[in-house]
This record gives sequence, C-alpha cells and structure tokens, in this order.
Amino acid sequence: MDAKPHIKETDFTPEGPQPLVREIAPGAAYPVHALGPLRPAVEAVQGMTQAPMAIPAQSALAVASLAVQGFADVETLDGPRPTSLYAMTVARSGERKSSCDAPFMAELRAYEREQSKAFREDFRAWENEQALWDGARKKILDDSKKTKGEKHTEVQADLEALGQAPIAPVVPDRTVTEPTFEGLTKLFAHGQPSLGLFSDEGGQFLGGHAMKSENRQKTLAAFNDLWQGNPIRRTRSGDGHATQFGRRLAVHLMVQPTVARDFMADPLAADTGFLPRFLICEPPSTIGTRMQANARRNDKALANFAARLRHILESPLPMDPETRELQPRTLHLTPDARTLLEAFADAIEAAQAPGGSLAHITGTASKAAEQAARIAGVLTLWRDLQAPAVEACDMADAIALAQFYLSEASRLASAATVSAEMVIPPESKGLHK
Repeated sequence: MDAKPHIKETDFTPEGPQPLVREIAPGAAYPVHALGPLRPAVEAVQGMTQAPMAIPAQSALAVASLAVQGFADVETLDGPRPTSLYAMTVARSGERKSSCDAPFMAELRAYEREQSKAFREDFRAWENEQALWDGARKKILDDSKKTKGEKHTEVQADLEALGQAPIAPVVPDRTVTEPTFEGLTKLFAHGQPSLGLFSDEGGQFLGGHAMKSENRQKTLAAFNDLWQGNPIRRTRSGDGHATQFGRRLAVHLMVQPTVARDFMADPLAADTGFLPRFLICEPPSTIGTRMQANARRNDKALANFAARLRHILESPLPMDPETRELQPRTLHLTPDARTLLEAFADAIEAAQAPGGSLAHITGTASKAAEQAARIAGVLTLWRDLQAPAVEACDMADAIALAQFYLSEASRLASAATVSAEMVIPPESKGLHK
C-alpha cells in the first residue's frame, strides 16, 4: 500500500504572475468519489438540482456530522477529538443552495416536528406537576413558621420526603440558525447536548448580534472551544457561573460571496483560529447550464439517506442522565489508517515552511490532518455507528477531501491578497528609507 498522499506544489499554488488584486482562479472538481457512504445521496441531489457538486456534498457532510458527533470522538495524531465539522459554502444567489440543503435536512426536520409535538404535551404535564410540588413545598415552609416549636430536623425531613422538583422535559430541537452565545449555552443547558448551527442564509449569523463588535471575540472563542470539545464556561452577574461539559456542535453556513469576503478579511476571525476550523469552498457556478433534459433523479439513494439519518437520530445518545453530559467513546485508527494520516501530516507540515506552498495559510494547514481524521470518523460512523475503528479506505477518502478543502483555502486566501503595490503607491516608495 502506498502510504504517501500525492501532494504537489500545483495543488495549492496559483501559477503565473499575480495581478494586484487577484482574480479567483477556478476551483478543483469536488472529489465526490471520496464521500464513501454519502456519495449516492450527494450525486442524487446534484442530479436533481444540477448545482455544483460541492454544495450538496457540504450539506451531506454537515448533517452526517451532526448525526454522529455525540456517539464517538475520533483518534487523531494529538489525541481524541470530536467528530464535529464546521463547514462554510460560498455561493451566490441562484446556485440552488437551499434546494441542495433541503433533501438532506428533510428527515431531520420531520424528526424535530414529531419531537416538538411530544415536547409540548410533556411540558404541559410538567407545569402541572411543578405547580403541585411548589405548593407542597411552600406549605411545609409556611407551616414551619407557624409552629415555632417544630424542630429544624423535622422540617428538613418533610422537605426530603417531598423529593426533588419534577424534571422539566428536554427541548428536542437539534438545530439553530442564528444563535447568540447566551442563547446557545441556554439551549445546551435545557436541550440536546448535540446541536447543529445550520443556515442557508449564513449572513444572518455572521452579520447578526452574536458577531457584533462587542460580542465577536466572545462568540469566536466559544465556537473554538466547542470545536475542540472543551467545556462551555459562562459567568454572568445575574446567573452566576455555570460550566457545561460534554457538548458538541456541527456547523454549516451557506453565505454569499460578498459576505464571505468581508468575514474572511477580518483578522480576528483568522487570528483566533475560527476560520481555520472551517471546511470552506466556493465552487464554480453552474448557472446557465442546468437544462431540465439533463436532470436526474435517484429517489432510492435519498430514501436510504433519510432512513439512515432517522435510525441514528432515534439511537440513544451516550450521556449522563442527570447532567446530560455526552460520554462518547473513542473511535480508534487502524495501523494502516494511522500510517496514512501520519504521511499526510508530514507532507502538510513540510509545505508550511517559509517559502512553502502553504506558508500563507499555516492556521488552516496545521489543522488539515485533524480535519482528515474527523471526516474519516464521520464517514465511518455514518456507515456503522458501532464500528470499532477507522479503516484505511475511509482515511484515504478523508485525506482526499481534506486536501481538496486545503486547496480551496489556499486558492481563496491567495485571491484575497492585495499586493504591496496596492498598499504603498509606487511614487511613495523610498520615502521612509
């Protein structure tokens, strides 16, 4: 087995002289062959919509990540990490982003609707139980004030006999679209420990309250912690301090190019490590070529995807019943899979040296091997939630996908670069020598 990924300078470096403001060179074709068990559904959606292949691929990966992230962390070269993926799809209006996203989200939305109906019924029952419990507790305390001779131990015994307050039903929502940091932590506290931030209008989040100047650094730090699998720590004067362990978040933002450019140009987004955690792509447009005669349907592939998603959603998450802290197992790598990942990591490391093809995106490049491991974990668990380890075939596919996203990051970063000639007018050169 050839354990060395095929990485060339031309995979990442634009050829030829660069203009002052670089045009965006066409991106590489999406390696749909590397999507493993997700490939049939992705090709089915692309066949119906005739959108760029990368758009349904991003949706499928994000939904699969949301589905499996609560069950297992994946072994990486630096220890276990979540199988959570952050994805950003850059495409202008008319590229059929929503049409690509809807088939993958359909079963999730149906599941949320069903659970929401049950939640409303459970919540009404809980309100009645809570009212009775509150009344009983108040009576015990009021009676203790009237009966001055009653001992403290007797009151305590009555309170203990009353038992704990009824436990409120858990909010069933699995997805949010435009959360603030406070709103997200509240949902993690009272809802599911595995959530997804999914929006086919991602500009609403990137331009919303959570990303305003006074909130941006806090929000970026929180999302970075969630990607790492770190606990969420929140301190407020009114609510006190709270720490939530074992929470997971998957993200897919579909954004317009102008919104993406503005956000990617923000030094804080890059310097905090927020952007380097994203699998970003901006596929070539297919507008003008999407003729109805070329449309293809594969209802069986979509039905299989929906059935698999439903099965995973209905599988109980491994968690502490009281704190709802996720307790995912570790999905290990087979020796061959680890060998492939090590070779990929070494190749990427060498390309980050000064003058190397990835020296301009070291933040993203340094996470490429971990991204490959995460993708491999998602592909493995989607196929088999009980799989004992990541096999070499899934790791090879994940490396191909990670390499594609790395080439996209390099291409988009290079296109956004403004040369020194634009920053300092030629006639001003030499003034400060």
